[in-house]
Amino acid sequence: MSKRSVLTTLFLALVAVSPVYGQGAGAAGPDLVRWSVITGGFALAIAAAFGALAQGRGVSAAAEGIARNPSAAGEIRGALILGLVLIESLVIYVLLISLILFFVKPFGG
Repeated sequence: MSKRSVLTTLFLALVAVSPVYGQGAGAAGPDLVRWSVITGGFALAIAAAFGALAQGRGVSAAAEGIARNPSAAGEIRGALILGLVLIESLVIYVLLISLILFFVKPFGG
C-alpha cells in the first residue's frame, strides 16, 4: 500500500469521525476557545512548512531550468515569481484565518 493511499484513507477516516465530537448550539466554552487557538496554530505551522517546501522546489527547478537554457531566463523568472506569489498568498490566507481564530473567537467564546 502506498504512502499516499494510507494518508488519503486516514484523512477520510478523520473527516468521517469528526462530527461525532461536535457540540450542540450555544456550547461555546473555554475549551472551544482553546481548541480554536490550537487549530489556528497548527494550520499556520502546516501552511508555512509546506509553503516553504513548495517555494524551495520552485526556486530549485527555476535555477536548474536557467542553468540548462540561459536564453529562457526571463520567461522562467516570470513564471517563478508568479508561482511564488501564488504560494505565498495561500500561506497569507491561512495566517488571516488563524488570526481570526486567535482574536475574534468566531464561535461565541
